Amino acid sequence: MAIRDELREFIRFGPLSSEDDNSEDGDEAFDEMERVLHAIEKPVTDEETQLLAECFGDDNCFGLAWTLLHLVESASSSVVTSEPPEGSNMWIARLWTRYRDTLVD
Repeated sequence: MAIRDELREFIRFGPLSSEDDNSEDGDEAFDEMERVLHAIEKPVTDEETQLLAECFGDDNCFGLAWTLLHLVESASSSVVTSEPPEGSNMWIARLWTRYRDTLVD
């Protein structure tokens, strides 16, 4: 299956930037990353979800991490279906918790 161009464009940025980066270059990168992320239409494919899951950074990235999380969750299958190892990215752990909670009646 093909990866959409807008998704490729977002992935080229790499992980979401940190809220600690208050440089001018960081601000420009954030603005572009935000624009591209919001251009990706839901739902994403399972293949796209695998790639997007690698884009989480270490913090909330001024709310973009939540946008990314909801985009990842729009796929037909969960990207995280088993408990990640201790010390894993907090967003991957959060995806696991949210998936696990769907299994509880």
